Amino acid sequence: MTTSTRGASKVPAVLVLEDGRIFRGRAYGAVGETFGEAVFSTGMTGYQETLTDPSYHRQIVVMTAPHVGNTGVNDEDDESRRIWVSGYVVRDPARVPSNWRSKRSLDEQLADQGVVGIRGIDTRALTRHLRERGAMRCGVFSGEAAAATDAELLAKVTSSPEMAGANLVGEVSTKEAYVVPAVGEKKFTVAAIDLGIKAMTPQRMAERGIEVHVLPNTASLEDVYAVNPDGVFFSNGPGDPATADHETALAQGVLERRTPLFGICFGNQILGRALGFGTYKLKYGHRGINQPVQDRSTGKVEITAQNHGFAVDAPLDQDIDTPYGRVRVAHVGLNDDVVEGLQCLDAPAFSVQYHPEAAAGPHDAAYLFDRFVSLMTAEGAQRA
Repeated sequence: MTTSTRGASKVPAVLVLEDGRIFRGRAYGAVGETFGEAVFSTGMTGYQETLTDPSYHRQIVVMTAPHVGNTGVNDEDDESRRIWVSGYVVRDPARVPSNWRSKRSLDEQLADQGVVGIRGIDTRALTRHLRERGAMRCGVFSGEAAAATDAELLAKVTSSPEMAGANLVGEVSTKEAYVVPAVGEKKFTVAAIDLGIKAMTPQRMAERGIEVHVLPNTASLEDVYAVNPDGVFFSNGPGDPATADHETALAQGVLERRTPLFGICFGNQILGRALGFGTYKLKYGHRGINQPVQDRSTGKVEITAQNHGFAVDAPLDQDIDTPYGRVRVAHVGLNDDVVEGLQCLDAPAFSVQYHPEAAAGPHDAAYLFDRFVSLMTAEGAQRA
């Protein structure tokens, strides 16, 4: 249960990690209690896009930047219909937002949507703890919920669900199909499987003359091909990719038909599983807008926007034979050698682990949408 904290900035709050580490501060957003996986995001801007990214479903996000909320909240930058984070942790939130597009404060937005947060804690110490110990279950308690003993609060945290094994895609995917029309002349039709899609993604495709049919994650192969697609897209999303058996089988059906396929983030993991690779949970994941990745086909290093806690387990040093032909790791993270992209050499399919739509974030990887267009163009010419 949550209540508003407007005018209640002195309400005590406590953050409890599953390993027993405790941080005490003040309520921010709604008052009550919430549970999720504690993760940190290194972006200094783009908090509105972060909050409304469905990939953060059931996660308590710690902002490493100390000052958050300076530009308030507007009505244009949301990436989905609501805030998805389970909780929000900030060091020093803005008391008064200042931006010509601002409609309300971040505190008000969190309170209106029932998001329990905490402010005034040492987020630097918390981030270092998560880097050393790894992402873990967490609880944020404020008001009456914070009055329980530390042992009682810890017991609540350790009884909450873990992220490993969590099947969350169905909780964030659209229930009804919808269409994002092409901007200008329509050149292609794409069936986009919504695993937690961000609004900017179909917009980036629409800008390239693509009519995007956004389909629920439960869509069948027949549903996909009912829109007569020139290409199929698998979006970002939350949870453990090892649970996404239906989506993996759907990707395999697309590969068998040799329809151009492009996946990002969770979609990269789905393509990896479809090709026969495993996935695994990263210690603390990649979240932010400053992650360096090398495109191995060009040697170029891109600064990318990322939000993922799982990765594909594939060898970096050789091409791999799969039921759909040869595959290579096309992109690699330069901080830790994590697989950041896959390229099928004998099938029209590729994927990346990061977010080329970059909302918010750098635009280094926007060319990947053009690569998808080129793939559909080439495949269409072959069939003609």
